[in-house]
Formats: sequence, structure tokens, C-alpha cells
Amino acid sequence: MSTNLTKEEVLKLYYEMRRIRRFEETVKEKSGTDIVGPTHLYIGEEAIAVGVCSNLTKDDYVTSTHRGHGHTLAKGAKLDRSLAELYGKKTGYCKGKGGSMHLADFSVGMLGANGVVGGGFNIATGAALAIQQRGGKEVAVCFFGDGSSNRGTFHEAVNLAASWKLPVIFVCENNGWASTTRFSETGSIPRLSERAKGYGIPGITIDGNDVEEVKNISAELINRARNGEGPSILECLSYRIEGHFLADPQLYRTKEEVQEQYENNNPITRFTEKVIRQQLVSEADLREIDDKLEAELQDAITFAENSVFPEAEEALEDLFVGEVTLYE
Repeated sequence: MSTNLTKEEVLKLYYEMRRIRRFEETVKEKSGTDIVGPTHLYIGEEAIAVGVCSNLTKDDYVTSTHRGHGHTLAKGAKLDRSLAELYGKKTGYCKGKGGSMHLADFSVGMLGANGVVGGGFNIATGAALAIQQRGGKEVAVCFFGDGSSNRGTFHEAVNLAASWKLPVIFVCENNGWASTTRFSETGSIPRLSERAKGYGIPGITIDGNDVEEVKNISAELINRARNGEGPSILECLSYRIEGHFLADPQLYRTKEEVQEQYENNNPITRFTEKVIRQQLVSEADLREIDDKLEAELQDAITFAENSVFPEAEEALEDLFVGEVTLYE
């Protein structure tokens, strides 16, 4: 299928997906030495974050999951401060105290990764309510996994958003696994997007490993929300290439299954082969981006390694907003 993307758009999408992939590969390489705390990698799902966020402005909001590096970077966060946060350093976005599962950058509308399964639903819905009350044109996007769709917060948030026609898009990253359990073992319907019918809102399932399809379909739902037509559910089918967490022994699936997905359903490889085949870009164009990324990544590593850790007494800072009165 031919693409309607311009060369500039192709290079931008490739850059953003490769940026996430190389960041995650670096985190995997540094795990056990420099990376602090539990970490969940986004490898294999880059097309979802990049495709959706390509339609968002800096003023739009996103909420994430415990697997949040990709969303953070796609929304515009910097490599160096993101990596410093995972190193537990003071120069990180959360001053080294949030780590991988609480990575956030409010300056670009990234309201935070979340260690609580399903923790982003009500935050995104609350952000959408604030937008509506102030008469804004922004939208909120809630990224979530198929496993969290069975939590009560999913139904609470979607029901409220539908009732009040809030400008929020619920983006399910159905990566095949809720920790160690397949979605088919916990759901009574083949497609999670069908749940949208119960709330009277649109629900669409797409190929989450096709960045152009994600970009195009999410643009329609985002524009719909901006125009005051309310929420929707977008289910993006993908596959989690890495384990649930870095030290996951992955006894619940075979290495052959993972290898097949990596070779045949890799979103970056699929996109690269497509745009080169259609002569939208050359291999030299993509190599130039790869070289640029390697330089940016090395700078980020140097920044993180040379940054200092927070002092012990700083653990009690940033706990409250404004002046707090303590009662005896």
C-alpha cells in the first residue's frame, strides 16, 4: 500500500521510533550496573507512541503506564534528563526520585508514567475535564495496556468521559501480554475496542505496528475530541518483544515465538522497508539519522554518568505544593 507521507514526515517518524528503540536498548545494556530500580522496556511498540504523539501539540496531555519511556520521549522529553532519571541522578526529570515507572515531564504535557496498573485512567480523564471546564482545545491521551482494561478504573474513567463528552482518547497498547497472561485468557471478547459500545463511543482496532496507520487513525479520533465530540477507544495490536520486566525469565512463552515476532512484525523494520521500497527516502538518509542519534545518545550517557545523586535529606523535598500547615 502506498503512503501519503512526505519525506519530512517519514524522516521524523523514523527518527522518533529509532530514538525510543536506541534509548531502550541502552537501558537494557546498562541494567544491573547504572540503572536504578525496576524497569520495563518498550521495544517493539514504538509505532504506537510515535504515531499517536505525532498528532499532539506540546499543550496536549498524555498519561502513561509502568512501561512509559516511549511515551515520554515521543511527547518531546529529552534523552539526557530521561536517562539521568533512570540512573537515579539529581539532573533527572524527577530529580532521581521517580525512576523508570514514574518518569514525567510536565513541560511537554507528559503527566507521568505510573507504577499502579490502571493508574493513568482517572488522571487523563481529570485532565480532560479541566480542559473542558476552561474551554480549551487541548486533548488528553491515556495510554494503557490490555491487562489494565480489566481494572475498575478503566470502566469508571471511560463511563465518566463518555457521559460528559470529555476530550480524551483511550489508547490500548495490546501487546499480547498482561505480565505473563495472554489477553485471550482474561477477556470474553476478541477485540477490546468492542467495549466502547457499552459506553456509546467509537471503538477501533488497528495494526499497532504500522506507524502510518496509527498516525492516520489516531488523528481522526484526536480531531474528533478537539471538536467537542467526546472520547473514544483505540486498540493498537502489537507485541512485547522483551519480558514484562528486565529480569523476567519469560517461562510463559517460547523464544521461537518472540523471534518470529521480532523478525516479521518489527514496526521499525516494516516502516523502513516500506519507505525505501517506495523511494521516499534512501538508506543514506536513514543512516544519517542513525549516526545523529548515536551522537545524541552518547551525550545523554555522559550526562547521566557525570551527574550527581540527590542527597539523603532531599528525599523529603517536593512532597507538597505550596505552604503546608502542620497541626500538633
